[in-house]
Amino acid sequence: MLLFVSVNQILLFLLVLTVCAILYNKVHQMPSALKNETVDLESPEEMEEEIPVVICAAAGRMGATIAAISSIYSNTEANVLFYIVGLKSTIPHIRKWIENSKLKEIKFKVVEFNPMVLKGKIRQDASRPELLQPLNFVRFYLPLLIQKHEKVIYLDDDIIVQGDIQELYDTKLAPGHAAAFSDDCDLPSTHEMVRSVGMQNTYMGFLDYRKQAIRDLGISPSTCSFNPGVIVANMTEWKHQRITKQLEKWMQRNVEENLYSSTLGGGVATSPMLIVFHGKYSAINPMWHIRHLGWSPDTRYSEHFLQEAKLLHWNGRYKPWDYPSVHTDLWENWFIPDPSGKFKLTRPDS
Repeated sequence: MLLFVSVNQILLFLLVLTVCAILYNKVHQMPSALKNETVDLESPEEMEEEIPVVICAAAGRMGATIAAISSIYSNTEANVLFYIVGLKSTIPHIRKWIENSKLKEIKFKVVEFNPMVLKGKIRQDASRPELLQPLNFVRFYLPLLIQKHEKVIYLDDDIIVQGDIQELYDTKLAPGHAAAFSDDCDLPSTHEMVRSVGMQNTYMGFLDYRKQAIRDLGISPSTCSFNPGVIVANMTEWKHQRITKQLEKWMQRNVEENLYSSTLGGGVATSPMLIVFHGKYSAINPMWHIRHLGWSPDTRYSEHFLQEAKLLHWNGRYKPWDYPSVHTDLWENWFIPDPSGKFKLTRPDS
């Protein structure tokens, strides 16, 4: 009897062991393809890098923002996240425009900019009031608006991107540099344009060298300037060097001492950056910032040169959505009409 019980116990044990082995195989011997998919989804190395692009949406210029976004989105396969910065009054309009057009597929966040941060930091100047608009200073506050990214692209709204934005994002910043800009002396083919319309491309055109505070900087007035309408920024360095605080210091000094004004070349938003970043910035590929298209309604670049350009910038008074202006066809290729009908292009026959 004892032998019988013992045999039954052994058989039961073997049966349980067999069942466990079968279950183990079913659970753990998954098809290799499915296992690979699971690993890929969870592996951070395989995740596509997100490219944050900051661009403003100002009242009266939202068509520019839309065209810029459209050009970027259409010319890249990269994972772009647009940070669209506006004032409280403009945000509903730009959101509706995007969501009711072919841009509804883009990844974007709308960020409200509080103009109160500029209180006491801007010297009023009636000669170029458009240069005093609050959104012109968004680039000063990038780490406060965009917090989760190490590297950020900032773009003015009056640009069109014809290349792959991934290439611009891959711009190398030297150790210790918080930003990369385009040097105003970097492209010989633009020099004739600069001379023909009387633009300044040195610090003399932006700072008042009659003021002792400017002379004390030790910067030669013939030093080549740079254009902050296209920026590739390192947020870690920006915060470490307290760039925003430095910019605000020079804004406040200008209020007190009138060190630069909008009657000079770049107005009140470029000059503080020229001071703070002097000798401490990396270079953007010149073809990634072909500018001055908005400085004259008559002077034009060659069509071949513009086709080779990666990014076009209509900096200056003559914008491609207004009249007169030049090379408007290149801009209109990317413009998407306003579903609400509020924004309209100004053309000779309109």
